[in-house]
Amino acid sequence: MPTPQRDILVTSALPYANGQIHLGHLLEYIQTDIWVRFQKSRGHQCSFVCASDAHGTAIMLKAQNEGITPEALIEQVKAEHERDFAAFGVEFDHFHSTHSEENRVLSELIYTRCRDNGAIKRTVIQQLFDTEKGLFLADRYVKGECPKCGAADQYGDNCESCSATYEAYELINPISTLSGSAPVLKDSEHLFFDLPQFQEFLQDWTTSGRLQPQVANKLAEWLDSGLMPWDISRDAPYFGFEIPDAPGKFFYVWLDAPIGYLASFKAHCDATGLDFDHYWKPDSTAEVYHFIGKDIVNFHCLFWPSMLSCADFRTPSAVNVHGFVTVNGAKMSKSRGTFIQASTYLNHLNPEYLRYYYASKLNSRVEDTDLNLEDFVQKVNSDLVGKVVNIASRSAGFINKRFDGQLGNVDANPELSQRFADAADSIADLYERREFSAALREIMGLADAANAWIADVQPWVIAKQEGQDAKLQATCATALNLFRTLMVYLQPVVPTLAGESAEFLRVPELSWNDSQQRLENHQIGAFKPLLQRVDSKNVDAMIDEGKTPEAAPAEVEPTPATPECTIEDFAKIDMRVARIDDCEYVQGAKKLLKLTLDDGSGTPRTVFSGIRSVYQPEDLKGRLCIALVNLKPRQMKFGLSEGMVLAAGEGDSIHLLDINSDAQPGARVS
Repeated sequence: MPTPQRDILVTSALPYANGQIHLGHLLEYIQTDIWVRFQKSRGHQCSFVCASDAHGTAIMLKAQNEGITPEALIEQVKAEHERDFAAFGVEFDHFHSTHSEENRVLSELIYTRCRDNGAIKRTVIQQLFDTEKGLFLADRYVKGECPKCGAADQYGDNCESCSATYEAYELINPISTLSGSAPVLKDSEHLFFDLPQFQEFLQDWTTSGRLQPQVANKLAEWLDSGLMPWDISRDAPYFGFEIPDAPGKFFYVWLDAPIGYLASFKAHCDATGLDFDHYWKPDSTAEVYHFIGKDIVNFHCLFWPSMLSCADFRTPSAVNVHGFVTVNGAKMSKSRGTFIQASTYLNHLNPEYLRYYYASKLNSRVEDTDLNLEDFVQKVNSDLVGKVVNIASRSAGFINKRFDGQLGNVDANPELSQRFADAADSIADLYERREFSAALREIMGLADAANAWIADVQPWVIAKQEGQDAKLQATCATALNLFRTLMVYLQPVVPTLAGESAEFLRVPELSWNDSQQRLENHQIGAFKPLLQRVDSKNVDAMIDEGKTPEAAPAEVEPTPATPECTIEDFAKIDMRVARIDDCEYVQGAKKLLKLTLDDGSGTPRTVFSGIRSVYQPEDLKGRLCIALVNLKPRQMKFGLSEGMVLAAGEGDSIHLLDINSDAQPGARVS
């Protein structure tokens, strides 16, 4: 019985437009694409939209470094992203940009509705203003005499001489490093979304079944600890949208980025005639699903539904959260060649291999996925080549050579054929619930049964027997029908293989209902090898290409023996769980990122960490880490570092230690 048609909108998180797509990113887009293709094969109206996340300081600074406009940078990166997604079979119905007129209009609409409904608060702070440049100065653009010790040529946040910290406007004789002029003290108004207003709404929304239990439990901790107003404005210079009633203020990138989902869908609706309001009105019967990584849960499950509700839009039907990708059991590493760009992979391997392997590991839980390269080779060769394609290759030749490509109308194994057809509902249920690994296990179980039957009846033996043509034709035709059913079930995962199989079988694009029908008295085409085995040499070549060349070791003095640490020394160390509330590049530093941590003390902690080669600022915001909080503050050229975040590895392979997402900032680590 056909299922009623559903109207479904699906999104993946927006890729940031200042870097390349790598295999870690691809997990999410492949997971989403599989789910979307499954829904479309079932006959549902399902739209998959995404966009480039195009705003923010990082985009502005990178464009300046490359000597191009931010607009040119984001168009260049957008084209690269679309190319890589297409190569991996990720088929968006529309791929847009947050730097678009649709996004500007919708961002202003949602902001003004939130403002008119009393959710926007304004707080005046004081900042130094460069009258010649016409802009407010960040601390790094101000120098003067320390207000504590009088030392000259100090930056606007701390003194390198006496380690004092202060506000930039407290400097004596401050000077703008941009113009050399003396700045004036001027009020600067910041705008905040009053998140605490939505405490009760969020307690209901996060426990309504829209979220995985692990995510709901984490959000409950944040809700129990109390919500804080969310700063949604940034001062110029900033690449983004100016706030309509706050000249010189720009929407923070995380305000307009999720609105980019609506903007991309709006552009899609304008091009296709779909009804935008049908999907986004508060009482909509349509379904909206977001697929995201676990590092951006707070934006999608606290800020986003609150904004939507306040602005009289519907909220998501569900937010589906996945974990991170490791390679061979460890963080992706440039020095080991396992920080693999999409383009590097494509130079050596079929993208459908990765789609299948990721699907074989994915489930509905918030778990990290390990790309074990040895297992990757074995699984693809065993399952796709050895089991599925093998059925067609063992049968098609006889049909082509002995029967002119003609399938008869006799089913040589009705019981097995019925078993294949009956599996449709259970496999569909697993796809629907994002239990892809379980779905593939059931599909491969069917493939095993088909291969066992073929091995038992031995068509290659029947072919040598006199007067057995009818039996041979029925056997091979049945095998090809079983193969076709397997491809129906696998089409969401390996769409290219499914398309080539449909072409060989001379049938239209496969749909889910095809699993209930046999091909009878049907002409097939000539069989060509559908998929090659994975060669480990290609995997090795991919790793070699991805490796960052190691610099020759410099001559250094012998390292003295490390002094022993007593248990008393170790007991002095105070390690705490901390959340990275903000992260930014450090101008003039190639290795450092500036982290602002919430360590549970109530006072933000600034830490400079040498992890820039591995992480981008937007990757870290909201992430949990381990911080050494009683380390003596260290005065650096770029500011005062008030601790250390713990990481493991060396060079480009260094990574922050993973923390259980249920941990609370301030919890002691021992």
